[in-house]
Amino acid sequence: MSDWDSDKTPGWGDRPEGSGSGRNQPRLPPESGRDWRLIEKLVMSLQSEQRRSRRWGIFFKFLTFAYLFALLAIVWSPFGDTLDSAGGEHTAVVEVNGPIAADELASADNIVGALRSAFEEEDAVAVILRINSPGGSPVQSGYVYDEIKRLRGEYPDKKLYAVISDIGASGAYYIAAAADEIYANRASLVGSIGVVAGGFGFTGIMDKLGVERRLYTAGENKAFLDPFSPEQEQEVAFWQDVLENTHRQFIEAVKDGRGDRLVDDERLFSGLVWSGEQALELGLVDGLGSTSYVARDIVGQEDLIDYSHHKGALRDLVDQLGVSFGQGVVGHLIESGMELR
Repeated sequence: MSDWDSDKTPGWGDRPEGSGSGRNQPRLPPESGRDWRLIEKLVMSLQSEQRRSRRWGIFFKFLTFAYLFALLAIVWSPFGDTLDSAGGEHTAVVEVNGPIAADELASADNIVGALRSAFEEEDAVAVILRINSPGGSPVQSGYVYDEIKRLRGEYPDKKLYAVISDIGASGAYYIAAAADEIYANRASLVGSIGVVAGGFGFTGIMDKLGVERRLYTAGENKAFLDPFSPEQEQEVAFWQDVLENTHRQFIEAVKDGRGDRLVDDERLFSGLVWSGEQALELGLVDGLGSTSYVARDIVGQEDLIDYSHHKGALRDLVDQLGVSFGQGVVGHLIESGMELR
């Protein structure tokens, strides 16, 4: 008969009766209890840390999904293009903001489209062209100028007012000149009626480096004003004629728009820029005031609705975050070339 009791399972440190020295029986030293307690605490601590990690992981996953859903809501939500959603009679606002160029927000397509919507809206009692632009392309500015003239002829009872905030210079003033009246702040920058085109010449550096220019063309003027070749007097003279011609178009547009309100001052068309107060004295603007002032005191309808084309929500978000790669994908390079200044 076995010395082990059939209904008792021996544990650590138990030694069956009648056994020998217990050499083959497991026994732990007294310190083992403390060791087990330390191990138990360590295991519990690890489990607690894992639970905390899981909770933080869930929290950050939730935060990520919330951010993504918010981003989708921003992209898909119908961003209000208006300053005020009130219906009924109102004063329409169209913005000319930033450089005037084909691939910019202030392109002729965007501005003209907004102007047409504003003039066609029966509840719009007048239109304010709110300008904050240093100018840009003479072609884009000319398109907008011509369209304003056409719309004013088609809707003779609906006036268009240009309001210059920080700056309305060069091509921006070209556009403003088509308005019935122009207003500005006393410190606004107004004018800069001129044309500029520039570049660089690298022939001196090439000579020092021993670089030889090899250029092959069909057509004697195909390499016109090549920056890696010496300037040709006849090419410079021809280009100056182009600039003078464009400047003359600018001057004629301003004179046609402003008429006898302009003061007879030879500096007006020299390319100088003036403060709002000086512009008022020179006849470049008709008064000093803001968009709200014009709507309230001149038009008589202070409810404003913005008809402007705005950036898409995604592009605006990318621009705000300053992600250069996103800007490169969303935006386009501004066309280089002649600008009104």
